[in-house]
Amino acid sequence: MSYSLAELCICAGAEAFRNDGEKMATLIGVVPRLAGGLAKLSFNPGLMMTEGEAYLVSEPVPLGPRGDYKPKIEGIMTYERVFDIVYRGDRHCFVGPVQVDRFGQMNISVIGGTYEEPKVALLGARGFPGNTINNINSMFVPSHNAKAFVAGEVDMVSSVGYNPARWPDGKKPPYLDLRRIITNLCVMDFGGADNAVRVISLHPGVSFDEVQDNTGFELEQIDGLGDTPAPTNDQLKLIREVLDPHNLRATVFEGNPPGIREA
Repeated sequence: MSYSLAELCICAGAEAFRNDGEKMATLIGVVPRLAGGLAKLSFNPGLMMTEGEAYLVSEPVPLGPRGDYKPKIEGIMTYERVFDIVYRGDRHCFVGPVQVDRFGQMNISVIGGTYEEPKVALLGARGFPGNTINNINSMFVPSHNAKAFVAGEVDMVSSVGYNPARWPDGKKPPYLDLRRIITNLCVMDFGGADNAVRVISLHPGVSFDEVQDNTGFELEQIDGLGDTPAPTNDQLKLIREVLDPHNLRATVFEGNPPGIREA
């Protein structure tokens, strides 16, 4: 069964939640949203998800127009409850940074220029500082290149990473936990020496050298580095018929390098 690059990334992203148990998923963007939903429906039913407003749901809400679909509400998720979960470190955020550096520090704030006069102003740091110091984080970067994975530090450090120079009193935050990075070329984690970024699988047709050439810092790789597992028929059925019946995933890589083509 053929599959798209977006579907491969969704399935790879779902794996980030495999051992989470009862964690609240904060899913920003199409691929993270579908990855979290796939994880909940496939192997982690305890994953806590909201319907995008103020309620917990027992099943992921499909993307796009809902039609007659009614969210399966099983509880309320007020701001007070959200912050209780954040404080305890019981959340896994899957986000889309604009820049990432070798420490896993992310940037969604400004690009180029100076802080006072940036070349491009974006969202601001928003919740990234608190999210990363107290919760699990994974990342989706749709275009793997040296502008996204930068040499040195990101233009503005918007999140906590594995950089001791920026830790309060030089002490690692107790809940700091960066899990996976999913891109159009590969899957990476922070399992290298001193939490170095490490390639753990390559999308079909991609070489490690290609990934390294498109990254501004040195990468490590696991022993026996191989291909990212292809989606199963069951996973594709869930993605196509349940989670994303309007095929919004088809827009994810518009204008980006194609990466893989099909199974």
